[in-house]
Amino acid sequence: MTKSFPNILHILASIAFITIIGAAFYEHAAVVPMWSAAPPRSLSMFQGEYGLQAVNFWKPVHPVAVLLLAAALITNWQKPNRKQLLIVVGGYLLILAITAVYFVPELLAITGSAYSAAVNGDLAERAQTWEKLSLVRLSGLLVLAVILLHGLTVKQTEQ
Repeated sequence: MTKSFPNILHILASIAFITIIGAAFYEHAAVVPMWSAAPPRSLSMFQGEYGLQAVNFWKPVHPVAVLLLAAALITNWQKPNRKQLLIVVGGYLLILAITAVYFVPELLAITGSAYSAAVNGDLAERAQTWEKLSLVRLSGLLVLAVILLHGLTVKQTEQ
């Protein structure tokens, strides 16, 4: 293994991780305001034969990021940036667990609601709560990204 390989894996993991953050920003800027505006009427973008299938992006991107982060951690285990990588891997796995337990089921429950021209107040409130909590989750990802990128600046000494 060349000396630069661990650093290359750290860079690739950073790119994958930041790609996820970029996609989350896009969804919060362009998609979430549309579907959460007046549910269930505003949920039509998810329904029908040509409904939005965001899962086609999110389902494969997370395993790729996890694998790259794990590979970066393993190859950098004897290096000073191990601490940053451990924090990011642990934090990201925690966020993924919370996403699996709350965010995905709640999003599916909201977006799977039957179409109605009338706005459902309870559904609208749930959508707003989901959005606010998702922004907190996104903030956590941003903090982890800073830690991950900082790990690239840590002076690497031979051990």
